[in-house]
Amino acid sequence: MLEKEKFPQDYFPECKWSRKGFIRTRWCISDCAFDLVNIHLFHDASNLVAWETSPSIYSGIRHKALGYVLDRIIDQRFERVSYFIFGDFNFRLDSKSVVETLCAKATMQTIRAADTNEVVKLIFRESDNDRKVMLQLEKKLFDYFNQDVFRDNNGTALLEFDKELSVFKDKLYELDISFPPSYPYSEDCCQGMQYMNTRCPAW
Repeated sequence: MLEKEKFPQDYFPECKWSRKGFIRTRWCISDCAFDLVNIHLFHDASNLVAWETSPSIYSGIRHKALGYVLDRIIDQRFERVSYFIFGDFNFRLDSKSVVETLCAKATMQTIRAADTNEVVKLIFRESDNDRKVMLQLEKKLFDYFNQDVFRDNNGTALLEFDKELSVFKDKLYELDISFPPSYPYSEDCCQGMQYMNTRCPAW
């Protein structure tokens, strides 16, 4: 059995064309049938938008899309079997909560576009220590001054902000995470332990 489907366009209207969706294949090995489901969910189009609410609107879109896939897997069209779901979930840490925690003692400066008054950048500075910049946030920029916080003790202090899968705990089981955030590592082969400054590191 092979099933593949793109998500409906109205799930993410910001994206005019999308490859986001899922593919499901059924396997039978030694009389044991199971499904493998590869999924590609929607990304955060803007760090600034993701930061506005907790959870972010993007988290809600991913929740809806993953729910759609799970409903398709367990509907009555095919015999129900065990399934493994994997792929690019594009899950993110709860941006608002992460920023509020990392920058708890910081002051925030808002920079707006002169022509539209739209927020284009947020700068978080330490209240003391010569007002050192802790975090700069833009649509495609998440530049935190101390990346070690994402690697220390495999980033376990940040697991409390990894909430997106929790709404599916009655349908999906994930093994414990025991490694640092796996995205977005630098693409420079000489900086393999560094994160890119495009997104808040996440699993």
